[in-house]
Amino acid sequence: MRVKICGVRCFADLQVVLSAGVDGVGFILGARHRTEDEVSPQRAAELVAALPPFVSSVMVTHLQEAAPIVALALRVRPTTLQLHDALPAGEIQDLRTALPGTKLIQAIHVVNENAIAEAAALEPLVDALLLDSRTADRIGGTGQTHDWSISRRIVEACGKPVILAGGLRPANLASALAAVRPAGVDVNSGVENAAGEKDPDRVRSFVRLCRAHHLSALA
Repeated sequence: MRVKICGVRCFADLQVVLSAGVDGVGFILGARHRTEDEVSPQRAAELVAALPPFVSSVMVTHLQEAAPIVALALRVRPTTLQLHDALPAGEIQDLRTALPGTKLIQAIHVVNENAIAEAAALEPLVDALLLDSRTADRIGGTGQTHDWSISRRIVEACGKPVILAGGLRPANLASALAAVRPAGVDVNSGVENAAGEKDPDRVRSFVRLCRAHHLSALA
């Protein structure tokens, strides 16, 4: 069970998530929709450089064209790109060509059953899928869950890793994992305090629950 904490903006938040033992850390750049967690390329590059070995750096972007995404990635140097809005297949292939060592995750917004066909079409183009919720003004960080039964069908049909996001928090994590059985989870607002900072207790609890679920699944 892989655990990514998204929306890290500063070194204090980075220390909180690293101390909890996360597998990946997400930094939001190139936002086109409402978010409080976007960081500058310079700050993202500094945070990525501070990551220890074996912790993945994920550049999350709303941009829909390869050229500006590549320009940002070359400045930040993440191990993974998370494409959180729709890109044409040709643009995704351009990313593959320009950034051959970078893993690609494509977000699918589970609004209705159309997400199943969308996931099937995008799966061959990327290394993993991420299932998230969306609202009228947000395509991430909504704090809202979606229909996990649809997400479970995508997991069952997909031959690549599927990551669950959208409204996850320590209080509903066990139910989400049992319902969807994803390869990993991604959380942002669900482990923040009222000031929008990563809350140490919530982050530790979230990661601990993921590890416990994984161990019980192996038993």
